[in-house]
This record gives sequence, C-alpha cells and structure tokens, in this order.
Amino acid sequence: MSAIRIEPEPRNVNVLFHDTVIASTTRAVQLHENGRDPVVYVPREDAEMAFLQDSDHHTTCPHKGEARYWSVSAQGYGEENAVWSYENPKPGSEGIAGYLAFYPDKFSIAYGNEP
Repeated sequence: MSAIRIEPEPRNVNVLFHDTVIASTTRAVQLHENGRDPVVYVPREDAEMAFLQDSDHHTTCPHKGEARYWSVSAQGYGEENAVWSYENPKPGSEGIAGYLAFYPDKFSIAYGNEP
C-alpha cells in the first residue's frame, strides 16, 4: 500500500487566520499519509497570497519531496513558516503540486459553505 493517498475534499474549505479568510475553495484535496492526521491542501489560486510572505525555509519529505514555506501576516498577527507547498512533488504525490497546506495549530479550517 502506498504511503500517500490523495482524495478530493467534497465540502467547501475556508482557511482562517484569526478572523481573516486566507483561502476559500471547493477544490481542496486531503492528503492521507500513513500514521499521520489528514492534511487539507488548497489550490494556490484560491488563496489570498497578499497575506503570505515567501520564506527561505525548506524541508524535505521522503514521500513528497521538497517543501517551500510562507509566513502569514493579517490583522496585526503573524506566524513564521506557517504555510507550505510542494512545487514538484515526488511520484505518487503529484496531486498536491502547487497546492498550499496550513499548520492546523496556526489556522482554523472550516468545512461547509461559510467560514
């Protein structure tokens, strides 16, 4: 069995940083990785990139490849390296290429039609 499974998220997803909507989409996917909680990934086109600042931080996952990071700033609040993306993921993880993920302890993720 593959270590990675990517499935469409059927509900609308709203990502909030404090009370600011950072992303809203009907095109999110959930990435399931053995032994970890599922992670919601949102298409970059559905995120408010004006709230995100490019970071020099990078990490490497043996299953997904190299991740790049962004810091977030809104309403006087900020978090370093709080958002990540795999630009060129490894085979088996291509379904998250160019999508953004958000640390759940820094963002609220609401499902449904309203944040």
